[in-house]
Amino acid sequence: MKYDNIICARFINRPNRFIAEVDIDGHTETVHVKNTGRCRELLIPGCEVWLTAPGTPGRKTKYDLVAVRKGTGVLFNIDSQAPNKAVKEWLETRNFDRVIPEYTYGDSRIDFYMERGKEKFLMEVKGCTLENGGIGYFPDAPTERGIKHIRELIKAKKAGFHAALAFVIQMDGVTKVRPNTGTHPEFKEAMDDAKKAGVEILFLTCHAEPGELVINCRQNSGRDDEVI
Repeated sequence: MKYDNIICARFINRPNRFIAEVDIDGHTETVHVKNTGRCRELLIPGCEVWLTAPGTPGRKTKYDLVAVRKGTGVLFNIDSQAPNKAVKEWLETRNFDRVIPEYTYGDSRIDFYMERGKEKFLMEVKGCTLENGGIGYFPDAPTERGIKHIRELIKAKKAGFHAALAFVIQMDGVTKVRPNTGTHPEFKEAMDDAKKAGVEILFLTCHAEPGELVINCRQNSGRDDEVI
């Protein structure tokens, strides 16, 4: 998953969850933040951030903020749209006959529907941008929508689908994601229920560069019957 253009800037502040002010060569620019999560441990005044200019006509902001370098030196992709784009590229290498994004199942739109022969698959994707001590955590803000999607996966599994919850880890050096119980304990409950129901939990590790995010490995959740 690559961006067409990318430039470096310095983060100044974030007036609200949709925009930030950055310094580009001594000029203050208001940019769109492509992540509505808190990102408090990442977006710290003076940190290095990376921007892309989509060139979409009629935009209020010229740039999107898509990546940030943490104080540890690790680069984080924080673009909330990047995980699905990276997963689509990855799924196209996994020998599926069909890969359909944004598939309606029950009362939800699940990120991917796939077919392999007569087998049917559903996969929900979550991007992980929260890290502490080399461990990834999700979510960084409460997500009732995320819980709803997990419940749909449980129903799909009972209906005969292969169902998976995939965490895309948007930084190098992290291989596992734990539920962020301090932020949303109900998400852990839903995730535990999914595991008991046989929903696959996948940790997709990535290599992040300022201008790209690439899935480089799949880590499993400890089960030996995974099929995706």
